[in-house]
Amino acid sequence: MKTIQSLFLSASLLFCSQAAAETSTDGILITNSNLVDVMDGKLLKDQTIVIQGNKIIYVGSKNNAPEGNWNNIDLKGATLLPGLSDSHVHLTSNANDHGYRRLAVSTPRSAINGVKNANKTLLAGFTSVRNLGAPGYADIALKEAIDDGTVIGPRIIASGPSIGITGGHCDSNLLPFEYKQKAEGVADGPWAVRTKVRQNNKYGAEVIKFCGTGGVLSKGTKLGAQQFTQEEMSAIVDEAHLLGLKVAVHAHGSSGIATALNAGVDSIEHASMITDAAIEQAVEQGTYLSMDIYVSDFILSEGEKAGILEESLAKERKVGRIQRERFQAAVKAGANIAYGTDAGVYTHGLNGRQFKKMVKWGMSPMQAIQASTIGNATLFGTQDMTGSIEVGKYADMIAVPLNPLNDVTELEHVDFVMKDGVIYKNELSE
Repeated sequence: MKTIQSLFLSASLLFCSQAAAETSTDGILITNSNLVDVMDGKLLKDQTIVIQGNKIIYVGSKNNAPEGNWNNIDLKGATLLPGLSDSHVHLTSNANDHGYRRLAVSTPRSAINGVKNANKTLLAGFTSVRNLGAPGYADIALKEAIDDGTVIGPRIIASGPSIGITGGHCDSNLLPFEYKQKAEGVADGPWAVRTKVRQNNKYGAEVIKFCGTGGVLSKGTKLGAQQFTQEEMSAIVDEAHLLGLKVAVHAHGSSGIATALNAGVDSIEHASMITDAAIEQAVEQGTYLSMDIYVSDFILSEGEKAGILEESLAKERKVGRIQRERFQAAVKAGANIAYGTDAGVYTHGLNGRQFKKMVKWGMSPMQAIQASTIGNATLFGTQDMTGSIEVGKYADMIAVPLNPLNDVTELEHVDFVMKDGVIYKNELSE
């Protein structure tokens, strides 16, 4: 019932904001806001922002704002930020469908789940996400439905099915041999993996995701075990880059991380056991580390109820603390840190809970916010249009009542959400 109410509320807000735009001849004027300038790393007081269509046309003092017949939105001293982003989500997955429960989830049902979860993610303030792994290209269909206005959700950079070795983390290992079940992204050998990259590109993928080591939630895989040889990883990255696509690798173990770095991946997902030498190499190469240091809390507290296998819980007990310590080392070394949470393993819409973990383990609030805004935008390749509140960029903005630079947990409940110049949520006027 709550989901239905949320969808209805979002649709109502969309209608209202569109209706407001239709009655205004010029656009939207946002006043009385304190703005987090992620480019210069400072807070700007009493800022005014003017939006026409889906673009920002003015940022600055109200006294110098362009004249016009604006729809005035008074933020009442709230703090305005660029729309947040998450570099690692699974919108078509639900947090209660782990372990053997996954076998009951069809691809059409995954797509339907995606509609619900995209809505929750946007209302949580995350206006852009990178979806890393979905069955049957359901994430690409979801992206297209959002882009054409059929459903409500964030901007999506979608990968389609993840690429993995036979029996690896990106394969389906729950059923016995006689069922002959194999995940759609499984490929072995350099030319086979190139074919999978080409196939994903054919059906609309904008990023390639592959599994370079075992994983926590996969049956029968070891976290430290490398998956794919150097030749195979290099083939994946080379083919993707030829096609103009970036590459994200799932990698916990140090050997798989080192091999992926040598192959030239653009981001390492999880990076749990990354060595000091690999951190140094990542810094030199500009490789992003997307380390989901919140999700361990959910896995160890709610995982058993969500269907997570005991084998997986045991792996998380071993790796969770190590990952957080390695995150701390990476921050200290000046590595590019992406804001990636693995949403879908935990409940969608709670993406903002990772901010406090990032601050606890070495980042300042501003650094954590920059990771989720201009940092992720740079990783995504969308920094010219998203990631900061600047003239010429898309009008993707959020607001919270207090200053998140003083208390970053403010971002766990966002009160105002605008994407593409459309207001989807405004609790500041209530």
